[in-house]
Amino acid sequence: MHGLPRNQLICKKEGSRDQLQKWCKWKSRVSKEASSSEANPVSSYSSVLFKLYGNVYPDGFYFAQVNVGQPPKPYFLDPDTGSDLTWLQCDAPCVHCTEAPHPLYRPTNDLVVCRDPLCASLHSGAYECPNPEQCDYEVEYADGGSSLGVLVNDVFSLNLTTGIRLGLRLAFGCGYDQLPDVYTPPLDGVLGLGKGNSSIVSQLHNQGIVRNIIGHCLNATGGFLFIGDDLYDASQVNWTPMSRDSTKHYSVSSAELTFGGKGVGIKNLDVIFDSGSSYSYLNSQAYRAIISLVEKDLKGKPLKADRGDRTLPECWKGRKPFKSVHDVRKYFKPLGLSFHHGQRVRTQFEIPPDAYLIISSKGNACLGILNGTEIGRQNDNIIGDISMQDKMVIYDNEKGAIGWSPADCNRPPKSNTFIM
Repeated sequence: MHGLPRNQLICKKEGSRDQLQKWCKWKSRVSKEASSSEANPVSSYSSVLFKLYGNVYPDGFYFAQVNVGQPPKPYFLDPDTGSDLTWLQCDAPCVHCTEAPHPLYRPTNDLVVCRDPLCASLHSGAYECPNPEQCDYEVEYADGGSSLGVLVNDVFSLNLTTGIRLGLRLAFGCGYDQLPDVYTPPLDGVLGLGKGNSSIVSQLHNQGIVRNIIGHCLNATGGFLFIGDDLYDASQVNWTPMSRDSTKHYSVSSAELTFGGKGVGIKNLDVIFDSGSSYSYLNSQAYRAIISLVEKDLKGKPLKADRGDRTLPECWKGRKPFKSVHDVRKYFKPLGLSFHHGQRVRTQFEIPPDAYLIISSKGNACLGILNGTEIGRQNDNIIGDISMQDKMVIYDNEKGAIGWSPADCNRPPKSNTFIM
């Protein structure tokens, strides 16, 4: 692909090669505050907590502030359950970097070597090591964006729900060549929260810091993200098993689409929960069914299609501009996905109008569910940020289940601190 040759070292190293820091796999360097606290031992399991900022519309993205380096510097990262690798735009030097809120990350000389298991997890099957001292990576996203770079190690300053702040050495991507998609948010990089060994979740779990569980709670102004298991009561959560067929995504099989609480004849949908997607997507058949049902249900109501509003493919205007979804929700029925597991067990994922509509700058109500087949998502059905608002959504990699429950996303429950 484009960019620097694969065998070119990214950093100007001073001194001999043996002065490079050796990376000690899974060995955490914990801050004095954490190691001196016997009241809150890390081994008792708590959660790493991040405050989230942003919205579905008009910004179109959420982000977490992550502090990296010694001394720590802030970076705004896109929390993405649809990908594994965390990466920062990087001055290595940078060949192509997109607009970002902070100066580019300047890498240390602490490189992940090519034959490290973390490097292997980023490649499928056998791979070559033209330069054994570094791990080259390239990640490509469904929307057409990509990042090219090398893996490095540095210290992440992380807040635990117990009030402890940890300094942990983690591996991540130093991205020196980014190819933007049609709409690339002005952020410093991506916080990869997927299932793979390279994800921050897996690294923290393998260091014994947290359980292999993540969760998020999104609303119109931000929310919070956590890695661990102490912010929810599992008995109060609606659970459904993850699909065993998908090793890359957080997905669920055998979903039935509902409208107004009733099935619409669209069954056996494979559904991906993806926090890196602002909107939700259905395959062509399911999408056309929903459009038909919504349009039929709107007949006789004071709404009509506005083809002049290009905010999203389907928008409706009222007698006067709407100020919020609250003004228009009474005209729309709830959608839902009914997940079947076991002979008679069903778990319902409710999608009220607030979780599938936005109000455009023209004051119209627009449908935040799109035709995924038309934009190259083939048969994928994706639950994006818009449909996960005002819910705590939990991805339990230990039990192989996804869960959700209604929640106030302004402040995490049961946490001693919410400092970022």
